[in-house]
Amino acid sequence: MPIRLTLPPTLRDRIAGADRPQIGMWVCSGSPLVAEICAGAGLDWLLIDGEHSPIGLETTSALLQAVAPYPVTPLVRAPSDDAVGLKQLLDLGAQNVLVPMIDTAEQARAVVRAVRYPPRGIRGVGSALSRGARWNRVEGYMADADRHVSLFVQIESATGVENAAAIAAVDGVDGVFVGPSDLAASLGVLGQQTHPDVTAAVRATFEAVRAAGKPVGVNAFDPAVAQAYLDGGASFVLVGADVAMLARGSEALADRWTDVGGTAGE
Repeated sequence: MPIRLTLPPTLRDRIAGADRPQIGMWVCSGSPLVAEICAGAGLDWLLIDGEHSPIGLETTSALLQAVAPYPVTPLVRAPSDDAVGLKQLLDLGAQNVLVPMIDTAEQARAVVRAVRYPPRGIRGVGSALSRGARWNRVEGYMADADRHVSLFVQIESATGVENAAAIAAVDGVDGVFVGPSDLAASLGVLGQQTHPDVTAAVRATFEAVRAAGKPVGVNAFDPAVAQAYLDGGASFVLVGADVAMLARGSEALADRWTDVGGTAGE
């Protein structure tokens, strides 16, 4: 007889059951080794980024396998709201997906349908072939598929902020993540994530999403900004990234141990 398996709780369940905000970091390098190191650090969740990183389907699968032994919850950001791509992510074992650039409730409803089986959605059926259902070793996977999958959408434009309440109210959207970088660009202050207009838009989104009864998260590498957003009601926050930590750490080594001016030995 095959082993009957159970799947870990979703990020939706982890947020709902936590007595504090969930703290995470980005995994952008595409390295399963780096992902495993991050998974064992004691953080609550990891964002595997398929939008701005060189991470495709095979790499995503390897990253999920690398972090699976650890008590950390991976959230996979899809490159777009493409239904075919979302189906592939779910089938390879991404229980938690984040869809970027959601501007309207109509878009949100479309991605909800993309992650659900008929008759509630349009997700293709391939559980016998996929890691998502552990090759049909998760008993009742298709009947309980909605319970095994959590969907988060990303608001990162002025239009998205205007429609935040309607987006958050969509049945099947489990939470909203705010992206200050693209939001800054949308508001005409590219590269200024802490501009007053940006932080005001983030807080307005927080209020709208929380009023709809959904958790809201945000990206904030600056500790003071992250704390301010946590104090403002964020339920899940990203506070760092593997590639950024490596970049800043290696720069610190260079600053400490090399003579940039070329005067060593003179």
